[in-house]
Formats: sequence, C-alpha cells, structure tokens
Amino acid sequence: MEGRDMHRTLTTLFSVVLMGLGVLMIVRTLAAGGGPAAVGLLLGGLFVAAGAGRLWVSRRRP
Repeated sequence: MEGRDMHRTLTTLFSVVLMGLGVLMIVRTLAAGGGPAAVGLLLGGLFVAAGAGRLWVSRRRP
C-alpha cells in the first residue's frame, strides 16, 4: 500500500471512529435521561461533526 493510500484509509477509519464515539455518547446520554443541554449531547455532537468534517475534507482532495 502506497503512503498516500494508507493515509487516506487511516483518515477515513479515524473519522468513522470519531463519528461512532459521538453517536455512542449521544445514545448513552439520552439513555441516562440527559436533557437538551447535557454535556454528553454537546460533546457527542461535536465528535460527530469533527468526524464528518474530516471525512468531507479528505474526500474533496484529489
């Protein structure tokens, strides 16, 4: 595997992991009865946004 291909694969994997952790934080917070301003919801949303942003940026590059 060439260096650039490995970097792209690892970036995609890391992005998916970040989004998965964010979703898990949101689900866990809601299951525990967290409200709309709960820290778990805010952090979970930020994790999902960070993962999605990394994935979007990595896909836009040639």
